[in-house]
Amino acid sequence: MTDVVLFQVDDGVAVITFNRPDRLNAWTPQLQTRYFDLLDECAGREDVRAIVLTGAGRGFCAGADMQHLAELIAGNGEEANAEPVSADSRPVTYALSIPKPIIAAINGPCAGLGLVHAVMCDLRFAATSAKITTAFSRRGLVAEHGISWMLPRLVGPARALDLLLSGRIVLGREAAELGLVNRAVEDERLMDETLGYARMLATECSPASMAMMKGQVYRDLERTLPESLKQANELMGESFSGPDFTEGVRSFTERRAPDFAPLAAAGALGAGARGSGATT
Repeated sequence: MTDVVLFQVDDGVAVITFNRPDRLNAWTPQLQTRYFDLLDECAGREDVRAIVLTGAGRGFCAGADMQHLAELIAGNGEEANAEPVSADSRPVTYALSIPKPIIAAINGPCAGLGLVHAVMCDLRFAATSAKITTAFSRRGLVAEHGISWMLPRLVGPARALDLLLSGRIVLGREAAELGLVNRAVEDERLMDETLGYARMLATECSPASMAMMKGQVYRDLERTLPESLKQANELMGESFSGPDFTEGVRSFTERRAPDFAPLAAAGALGAGARGSGATT
């Protein structure tokens, strides 16, 4: 049986690939469980310092599998109101809690629940031809799974409402102009550029620093500036006594590449970063 999600690790970068290309990688409960299990594996592996998420074939993820939704509609009573995604207890926001950077490489159609999961990644690179849509309003649905919380923080309330209310399709270049994705890349260069960026993070940046920064950014979305400043000052003091600060300064003054410890061995700065992401 074909694995619904593929996984490989090379040069400190894990590549997770949704693998239902005949269905444009439409979301199923099995795909969600496998994806989250692989995120857990990445979090615990010292040889993984950055994660790239993409889709097999010509699509990223076309949203919830319509066949699965049709089966729900065919049901009666309580079954018709059942959660249409998965019985997995981990929330759709789960990627935010992984203490390593996750980059979505949006290689093609990205719709509905597929867009939700792209938004839950830390960065997004999109092929210029990729078609991206919230789609919910055109299916008689609402802004699902916390996208009404995340999307305005990426593009602003007015642009978020445009994308949600209209359900219109935007291509990769417009998505970059809106701030929905970080970069729009020519289709044939998407994976090379995404992997190049991920390898840069893996080789040049402290895993412990990245873990703490990710936690800071998502926690601070719900904090006041004084609260954020107070914790940043505390963490800064801890970082000054950490081995990565010493290595970062030495590698700079010696004009060589840094040799930072993996996250699991990073000491106090890296400890507790897991689970620090925002939830909705």
